[in-house]
Amino acid sequence: MATTSQRALRLLSLLGTRRQWPLRELADRLGVSERTVRRDIETLRRLDYPITTVHGPYGGYSLGAGHALLPLQFDEDQALAVAVALQTAPSTVFGLGDDAARALAVLEQVMPARLRASMGSLRLTRLQNYWEFPGPPIDPDALTAVGAAVRRRHVLVVEPPGVGGTRRIEPHHLVVWAARWYLVAYDLTEGAWRVHRVDRLRVRPTTHGFADRQLPADSLAQFVMSSHDRGDTPAEWPCTGSARLDLPAAVVARWAPGGSVIEHLDPGHCRLTLGAWSWAGVAGLLATFDADLAEVRPPELVDACRRLARRWGGI
Repeated sequence: MATTSQRALRLLSLLGTRRQWPLRELADRLGVSERTVRRDIETLRRLDYPITTVHGPYGGYSLGAGHALLPLQFDEDQALAVAVALQTAPSTVFGLGDDAARALAVLEQVMPARLRASMGSLRLTRLQNYWEFPGPPIDPDALTAVGAAVRRRHVLVVEPPGVGGTRRIEPHHLVVWAARWYLVAYDLTEGAWRVHRVDRLRVRPTTHGFADRQLPADSLAQFVMSSHDRGDTPAEWPCTGSARLDLPAAVVARWAPGGSVIEHLDPGHCRLTLGAWSWAGVAGLLATFDADLAEVRPPELVDACRRLARRWGGI
């Protein structure tokens, strides 16, 4: 049988899920007598929880609004999800950065050791959400595996999409940008720094260690944003088009919408592929770069550019 404290927590959890509970139903849910439920109710009241008695044939107990928060009980998946959300929550809204950090610290204190180690592997990777809007889902097992390799400084064997074959990389840091998870890693096969989309990587952990290297930039966010090849693919939009821009890939990569693809052509030119809800929307996004365009595709996007030019020409 559950201890008094365990049963009281269960009772408190039940009271928090419904406006009002009949005494008999609470006893049935807890598998105890009505007298035991009354005794547990008094225990919670002594702990300053505002539980009121509702009299009458349809009476029972209800939990009122009080000054103390209820204790929360999470399973491991929920706890990990909350911890990740706290790290990547929008920090510019309502100034919640300090509060989120304190909440994360409290959550980590009550985590089991194994789960706390998994969370630590993510926390030690300088997580920060540099662009705040919903992104594609990611497999938590893959994220945990990559985060653990970063924390332990273990080489990963990965299969980047569209490359063919495997690569051995040193995973150094995770960065969240445009609601996507990116891994900043040193590619041992190429001998160069690369940025990978974690949700598009096939990962095989190893136990081979590696030493810290001089990072490719002072700001990892800047490095991710300015990398023209991050493993991105175009977002699913009703209209998707591309154009050759008279701008370096690094410049376009920084300001392109999430889900865009930037292809490096030469030091002064790149090809940008992006989408929008209309062809005029794609044309408008291209116009924001204030650069000469060429090789605009498909024909529907060319027509939209011309329509906007005529429309704006009459202003």
